[in-house]
Amino acid sequence: MNVPSLFHFASLLREVRAPGWRPWILGKKHFSLPRAPLLQAAGKKNSLNLLGLTEAELEEQFVRGDGPGGQATNKTNNCVVLKHVPSGIVVKCHQTRSVEKNRKIAREILQEKVDLFYKGEESDVFKEKKALERKKQEKKRRAREHLERKKLFKEMQQLDKK
Repeated sequence: MNVPSLFHFASLLREVRAPGWRPWILGKKHFSLPRAPLLQAAGKKNSLNLLGLTEAELEEQFVRGDGPGGQATNKTNNCVVLKHVPSGIVVKCHQTRSVEKNRKIAREILQEKVDLFYKGEESDVFKEKKALERKKQEKKRRAREHLERKKLFKEMQQLDKK
């Protein structure tokens, strides 16, 4: 894997905000790869052509979480740290109080990161990211054009009043 691909990989990571109804998680920073909301909502997440992970390639640790939450956070080992040994990618997940849910979430995030690491720009995750960026840019462009038309219309109305 060449160096520019690693920079692309690093630029895809984004900060994930926890929902407001989980006050013990607020303020924590979690990093993951972007996901397509439509795929998650439809439950078709497995339709992505991601590389598979075997348990032999993974090292798993359970550590204490950090951040707000008081005794519930400080005394339980429900934070999951997963390492993919061949690539050296490490994922830390402490999004819920349940160890099993954290294990599942960590594996999903790790699978996406490993797929992106090995496939680079050919990865489905990378293609989704690019498609979302194009869609966002198109939406901004249309909003800008609409604002320009509004300004012109107001100027025309002011000229007609005079």
